[in-house]
Amino acid sequence: MFSRIAHPFSPLRWPFSPRFSFACRSSPLFRGDPELSAAVSAFRGWAANAEAMAEKYSAAPAPIDFASAKKSSRDPALIEALEQLYKNNEPPAETYEWSAEDQAEKAKQIEDAKARQGFTQEMIEDAERELAFMKDNRLSRDMSVSDMKEIYPDIAEEVETEIENREWFKDTLSK
Repeated sequence: MFSRIAHPFSPLRWPFSPRFSFACRSSPLFRGDPELSAAVSAFRGWAANAEAMAEKYSAAPAPIDFASAKKSSRDPALIEALEQLYKNNEPPAETYEWSAEDQAEKAKQIEDAKARQGFTQEMIEDAERELAFMKDNRLSRDMSVSDMKEIYPDIAEEVETEIENREWFKDTLSK
């Protein structure tokens, strides 16, 4: 009588099943931030719950036993009327139509996210280059002031400006 129609976003189609590997669990990035770790755990719980519900409701429901209901009811005519309604009723299949404006909005959001991802990737690469530079040019007791000026010209320029302006204790004392 009633059939189960798979929705395009049905949990049955999602990769968040127990077979899905949440590799992010072992990443130090996710373990370092308790808020993010809690959000990932909550999402994993939601995904597992959705998978369990999809599995539970994937089979057709058991047929209704109208005979036993008629025997235990005070009004068998009411049960007969419900049985006729059940047998004669063919509800239309429920389908979801994704509106064009919603599709356009989601496409725009995806494009914006891709643009931000490119910018973020550039920032990551710049930060990695800067980190490599800093590791290669660590300060040590063997380094001279001229070496430090050569490696960090912006700091050297600031120091020279402070000397010229006689701002000897500018960064150490409050005014």
